[in-house]
Amino acid sequence: VQLQASGGGLVQAGDSLRLSCAFSRRTFSDYTMGWFRQTPGKEREFVAAVAWSGGSAYYAESVKGRFIISRDNAKNTVYLQMNILKHEDTAVYYCAAEYKGTSWYADDYDHWGRGTLVTVSS
Repeated sequence: VQLQASGGGLVQAGDSLRLSCAFSRRTFSDYTMGWFRQTPGKEREFVAAVAWSGGSAYYAESVKGRFIISRDNAKNTVYLQMNILKHEDTAVYYCAAEYKGTSWYADDYDHWGRGTLVTVSS
């Protein structure tokens, strides 16, 4: 399985950005898809996940109300719409896939993309 994240960049505080993550297999619908982020010297932290069954979405408190995760099973792609970005959202964002599970713990995810850098200037 390969995951390819894209859409990162440099934006100003208050702006919006949409990340995409393409999944390489047709079994995409069997995977819960998550977004995590990491800054230097810190642990990778959960941002959002969308479940494989039913499509329920889960968010970290720090992004709830600002970020929206969605998936398009026909395109094997998961998205993270990030609105009202803050300087503290600056991080490398990773997409990840968990086979038939629903977790916000990084260790539970089976496959990871390389990450895309989001920089929010204050």
